[in-house]
Amino acid sequence: MTESAGAAGSGEAAANGGGTAAGGGKPRRRVSYGAGREALLAAAVRVVARRGLRHLTYRAVAEEAGVTHGLVVHHFGSRDALIEQALAHSVRTSLSVSAVEPGTGRATDFATGLSAMVTGDPDAQAFQYELLLESRRRPELLPQLRGLYEEYFDAAQRELSRMLPEGANRALARLVFAALDGLVLHQLVLGGAEHTDAALEELRSLLRALTAGTAPGAHTDTADDA
Repeated sequence: MTESAGAAGSGEAAANGGGTAAGGGKPRRRVSYGAGREALLAAAVRVVARRGLRHLTYRAVAEEAGVTHGLVVHHFGSRDALIEQALAHSVRTSLSVSAVEPGTGRATDFATGLSAMVTGDPDAQAFQYELLLESRRRPELLPQLRGLYEEYFDAAQRELSRMLPEGANRALARLVFAALDGLVLHQLVLGGAEHTDAALEELRSLLRALTAGTAPGAHTDTADDA
């Protein structure tokens, strides 16, 4: 998709806080190039979460953000770049608020913000699931999705390694994150933040048991071992 120099110029005007919507409609919101980029990414996330990836266009994002579509073109240049950067934005936001990696090495602190994250910004989570499902039809999305989900696995593995005396391998990190991912999906679709919190407490109990070496199947010294 391309944009004329005139439309791009109108995007520049909107970025600097000037102008009104085409046809003399209501004034568009002031958007700076710094904060404006994040606002556009958040708008893209909302469009996909509510209407699906096929409805993600420059104009849809511009309407959602209250700016000219020339400004969206200016920031991203292509629809693929917009999708890629919106996904990265969504993952960064989720990591920052879900406490997958609180950095304390205490099971009590692990994923404490998960249910509140879903309640507070369900669109960000729905966006990621929309792209996961869309990648079955559009394999070109898979490399980006795999790369960004590796960020989730990395964060989980680092925190689990802080907790567990013998560290955590990749398989355990993926298993634990898959549990978190499933809980997010269930809350997103079925509701019930209290059920998410109860399940998370069970997960933390298992992690505390692993930390103490008393989880099911953990080796303990007995008389028979002597």
